[in-house]
Amino acid sequence: MGVSDNHDQSRDGESGFDPELLLVLAKGGDRTALGRLLERYRNYMGLLVRLQGGRRLRSKVDVEDLFQEISLEIHRKITLFRGGSEREFLTWTRRLIGSILANQVRHYLGTKCRDARLERALVDELDHSSRVLDEGLVASQSTPSQQAVRREQAVLLADALNDLPEAYREVIILRQLEGLSFPDVARRTGRTEDSVKNIWLRALARLRLSLGHLQ
Repeated sequence: MGVSDNHDQSRDGESGFDPELLLVLAKGGDRTALGRLLERYRNYMGLLVRLQGGRRLRSKVDVEDLFQEISLEIHRKITLFRGGSEREFLTWTRRLIGSILANQVRHYLGTKCRDARLERALVDELDHSSRVLDEGLVASQSTPSQQAVRREQAVLLADALNDLPEAYREVIILRQLEGLSFPDVARRTGRTEDSVKNIWLRALARLRLSLGHLQ
């Protein structure tokens, strides 16, 4: 389900979006600035939650519910954040997500004691998922735009994925991010292997086109 063209323009071409400035304001108590930051990273955080939470929790929790819990936790702890860049904020956010996911895993396993090893494993996996996004799901663009240099590529890719048709997005996530084989993707989606490969190729082409608009 794609996002409207107007929203795309305000999201990706919005000259007023300055992560570093919004972070300064948010740490100073500006809830509107923090709300803008969280909305801007909704696709990125939601994708990480799906990749790690879905694998460990087996769809026992709703991604949107987890996003709300993550947002509340960030609101509670933003004054403790000591960084100033987008990258530092996303790294800090992944630590919070790892802690929240670990709590969810303990809840569904019926374990009350905190497991530091589980939290560490989840954070490491979240970092790995973010690096996979950061390295790119499609062929590298020849010359990165000024925006792509300034912004985290993983965030731009998460947004581009969100704008794909649902069938395209699902195949890309299963194949590229979850690392499933084409036969496994076909079984998960109820499609033939040839159909999955065709969707995969079309999805990659759409991603290249979307990312190419940043050039």
